[in-house]
Amino acid sequence: MAKQQSFADKAKAKAKSNFINVKFVKTVKTENGSYKFQEKFVKLDDIGKVTDLK
Repeated sequence: MAKQQSFADKAKAKAKSNFINVKFVKTVKTENGSYKFQEKFVKLDDIGKVTDLK
């Protein structure tokens, strides 16, 4: 059997998302005075909203 669909055809068929994935890194001070970093990915619809993250 011949291949029906190429990788390029599959990539064209997928819908583009209107969101932007941003890695959000937050520092938290512990009881003993050291710092921990909490990382998570956040989906934003506008890059201007990066400053509103807390």
